[in-house]
Amino acid sequence: MHQYVTFIGGFPIRFYGIFFSLGIIFGCIMAYYLLKKDGRGWHEHVFDLGITIAFVGIIGGRLWDVFFFDWDYYHDHLLEIPYVWQGGMAIQGGVIFACVAAYFYLRKHKIPVLPFADTVTPAIIFGQAIGRIANFMNGDAFGHPTGANFGILYPDTTLAYRTYGAQPLWPAEVWECQGDLIILGLLLWYACFKHARGTTFCLYIMLYSLLRFFLEFFRGDYGSLAFGLKSAQLTSLTSFTCALLVFIFFSVKYRADTKVEESPGNPT
Repeated sequence: MHQYVTFIGGFPIRFYGIFFSLGIIFGCIMAYYLLKKDGRGWHEHVFDLGITIAFVGIIGGRLWDVFFFDWDYYHDHLLEIPYVWQGGMAIQGGVIFACVAAYFYLRKHKIPVLPFADTVTPAIIFGQAIGRIANFMNGDAFGHPTGANFGILYPDTTLAYRTYGAQPLWPAEVWECQGDLIILGLLLWYACFKHARGTTFCLYIMLYSLLRFFLEFFRGDYGSLAFGLKSAQLTSLTSFTCALLVFIFFSVKYRADTKVEESPGNPT
């Protein structure tokens, strides 16, 4: 595993930036395919929307990481907050900020939010999976020491090495990439069945929150925040609960509306 592809003069070309960009690009390509297959013409907005949410998501992911994960470091190094090329992006903050930006974009262009979100949700988790490869290549989002003779050994140029030295670490970012791909398969499978609008996106939030909650027990790049839990775990619990309640609400409403439509005497 290497952090750098090459150097142009004294400027490093990092694998982090390459895979981070590929996550955005291939996420947009998948979203374009899914929306075009859907046939409602929304695919024409994918790349404009993709640029918008990528920009806002990067800001959100960076600020989330700075203030919730690494404030102990950055409050003494304020000028380094914009240095996103060094790593340090929180996916939860990125998704939240990106969703807010997407909401306003879709409302502006009079595109229904829930059907659009359901259609592109698999593309979101696909982009996240590629993004975790970026973390692995950069040596961030790493696990804590395994305490045994197995695990990942990071180069001495990485934050993981500066934190734990030459100790084998749990492959937390690798497991998350694999978990994201499993979630992708489950979302595509769920989309094959009739379901209430908005529930695919809710299911994505629930599944990723569960994955992230349990993987945080193996993360070693930051400490606990409250109740022995890390900030990402508290966010995951909140997100899972909210998504579950909304999922139930949408499902119950969908079943009630379906019964009304199928009741005798109701015109179809």
